Amino acid sequence: MQEVIVAPAPPAATPQQPRKRRSFRRSAEPFGFLAPTLALMFVLMIIPVVLVVGYSFMDNVILNKNPQLVGIDNFVTVLTDSVFLTATGNTLFFTIVSVVAHLVIGLGFAMLLNSPLIGNVARAIFRALYILPWLFTAAVIAVLWRMLLAPNGVVNFLLNTDVEWLASPALALGTVTFINIWAGYPFFMVSLLAGLQGVPAQLHEAATVDGANGWQRFWNVTIPQLRPIIISLTLLDLIWTSQQFALIWMTTGGGPVNVTEMLSTYTYKLAFSRYEFALASTSAVLVLVMSMVLAFFYVRHQRARD
Repeated sequence: MQEVIVAPAPPAATPQQPRKRRSFRRSAEPFGFLAPTLALMFVLMIIPVVLVVGYSFMDNVILNKNPQLVGIDNFVTVLTDSVFLTATGNTLFFTIVSVVAHLVIGLGFAMLLNSPLIGNVARAIFRALYILPWLFTAAVIAVLWRMLLAPNGVVNFLLNTDVEWLASPALALGTVTFINIWAGYPFFMVSLLAGLQGVPAQLHEAATVDGANGWQRFWNVTIPQLRPIIISLTLLDLIWTSQQFALIWMTTGGGPVNVTEMLSTYTYKLAFSRYEFALASTSAVLVLVMSMVLAFFYVRHQRARD
């Protein structure tokens, strides 16, 4: 009689297995929603950055099929270029003056709009006028100010002069800095106005009872309450202003005689005017490093604030 061998039945699924599957699905579900965005960021940000960093250590890239590894030669070439040094100095002047002016003007207008001495109608009118520059794009701002500052423009007509504001080597850098100040202060004004409206009135009342005058209340009550906002706005504006390109390119193009050349326009000209993509990549990497330093301090401040 042939013996029949019966295979053992598979072990029954324990209650823990479905529970583990559900737990895995719940933990993986957010990554599924984020996957398209992460893939897009990887394609449009990570890969280009890696390629540019690689190009900065090579020569004969993009247009040549035989790129050569040159190490840090490109960095030496760029860092010793007189135009790069001029662009760096112009960028520092343009950025620092713009950020300081944005802060001072924005805070002044914010305190004006927050003052109880102005009625509701006047406050609404002033708010609309002050925020107007923020509504324009860089292209509109550049065209508008080129028309106003033309030799036969409104500004020269009012001043009864014929100054070449954007073509004069002595005035061009100050002029584009003024235009950037005019275009950027509303961001500070709106943010600081929101901060001023959040300052408890009891603090000012207590300071008044203690005998503090208006300046003392401003310096010892208002500024400490606004300090986190001021630091955040300043760091963000430093990053944005140091990378300003559209306004400079559409007003002066970096001229005349490189007096308004910025790091952004310098990098653009290396790539698309001289077709030296390796040097342009090197300049872009240097700008990236500077921006990452500012971004590090911004993130550090935000963490400390939280």
